[in-house]
Amino acid sequence: MFETVLGLYNYWIVIVLMMAGFYTVIARGNLAKKVIGLNIFQTSVFLMYITMGAVEGGTAPIVSEEATVYSNPLPSVLILTAIVVGVATTAVGLALVVRIREAFGTLEEDEVLALEHRMDRGA
Repeated sequence: MFETVLGLYNYWIVIVLMMAGFYTVIARGNLAKKVIGLNIFQTSVFLMYITMGAVEGGTAPIVSEEATVYSNPLPSVLILTAIVVGVATTAVGLALVVRIREAFGTLEEDEVLALEHRMDRGA
């Protein structure tokens, strides 16, 4: 039983990272910390897909006489694409955080909402 649980350590790491990222997004009011939390969450999803795509004893999908078990290359290709998209969305998110900081002078979500509400009522 213990060896079975220990053998799934990749999945335990995925769960810990996912919950840490989710907690950071939910519990923190700082917008930059929320972007970091989303990146941690995203990294856990990458790790989960890579772990699920790994085949024990599998080789690269190049046909040869010695190899009988091949790994599926599709999860790795999808993760490479997801990493590129993740970097782009992180850049956009951080650019928005910078613009919010310039406009409101703070990165705290509740302060930004209060200032925005005050601006709407004054207009």
